Amino acid sequence: ASPLPKFPMDWSADGKFLLYDVLDTKQGFDVWALPLEGDRKPFPVVNTEFNEGLSQFSPDGHWIAYQSDRTGRTEIYLRPFPGAGGDVRVSVDGGAQVRWNPDGRELFYVATDNRLMAVPIRFASGSTSPEVGTPIALFKTILSSAAGPMYKQQYMVSPDGQSFVMHSAVGEASASPITVILNWKPRTSK
Repeated sequence: ASPLPKFPMDWSADGKFLLYDVLDTKQGFDVWALPLEGDRKPFPVVNTEFNEGLSQFSPDGHWIAYQSDRTGRTEIYLRPFPGAGGDVRVSVDGGAQVRWNPDGRELFYVATDNRLMAVPIRFASGSTSPEVGTPIALFKTILSSAAGPMYKQQYMVSPDGQSFVMHSAVGEASASPITVILNWKPRTSK
């Protein structure tokens, strides 16, 4: 408990940690983790004078991807979790809203020109740093400001990593709510 606003971002696949952003009025956004076992004492993951956030666990839980404005614009970085280790920059010319491909071998992010980018990531055996490939533009997005502040994820990656669900609109006037139908039963063919 603290008076600072907190925003949950991601759960580790093993259910042992919650990543969340904390807004400090003096320092900006930082990334923290809450262990969900043991003493449950939160600890800082990325805590600097810059804005860091929208963090995501790698599928194996050993890395996090997040965005930071330490260069003067928002960029995407990787960092080992938990523990020490240097950051590895992933984006080239700015990027935000990072997501992992569920296979753990690729990152997606939105470039400053609103293109969705894909970056191959390779974790060589015995290496302490990932090999980051060249970002490739997949397609232009039309992310909607109707989804709220840009400090929220506006897309999801499918379980096979081959398609995306995005909150987008052609224009502000055409933005409409999303309807999700749960527990539907498909018609059986005869």
